[in-house]
Amino acid sequence: MFYTDVTMSKIYIDKGSFDFTYQLPIMFYSIIISSILKILLNTLGLYGKNIMYIKVDKKEIFQETIKKDIKKIKLKIIIFFIITYILLIFLWLYLGCFCAIYKNTQIHLLLDVSSSFATSFITPFFIYLLPGIFRIPSLKKRKKKKGKRNLLFKFSKILEIL
Repeated sequence: MFYTDVTMSKIYIDKGSFDFTYQLPIMFYSIIISSILKILLNTLGLYGKNIMYIKVDKKEIFQETIKKDIKKIKLKIIIFFIITYILLIFLWLYLGCFCAIYKNTQIHLLLDVSSSFATSFITPFFIYLLPGIFRIPSLKKRKKKKGKRNLLFKFSKILEIL
C-alpha cells in the first residue's frame, strides 16, 4: 500500500533496480501497521480468558455471568471473522488491481513482499526475546532488591503485551 507516485518514479529513475535502503523505512512502517493489526486481531480472536471466567463462574453457579461471557465470545468471533474477511477482500482487490495496472513493477513488488515477509519472521524472535531478558533477572531469588525485581517483572509483562 506504500507504492505512491514517488515510489513509482524512484523505480523508473533507478531503471527497475531494487533499492533496499529506500525500501527500509517502508518496511518499518509495514511492520508497525502489521503489529497493530495483529494486536487487534489477537484481542478479537483469542478468548481464552473469557473461557477461564466461564469455568470459574460455573463452579460458583452464576448463570447470568456465564451467558454474558458466552455472548462476549460469540461477538468476538463474529467481529474477528468480519474484519478478517474485509481485510482479505480489500487486500486481494488492491493487489489484483495494482498488478494489472503496473505490470512492469511486479518483480519489484515481489521483492518487497519477500523482504517484508523475511523481516516478519526475524522480528518476532527479538520481540519475544526481550521480555525474557528482563524476566530472568526479575525471577532470580534475591531478596535485597525486591522493588527492582518487581519493576523488571512488570516491564517484561508490558513488553509481552506489545
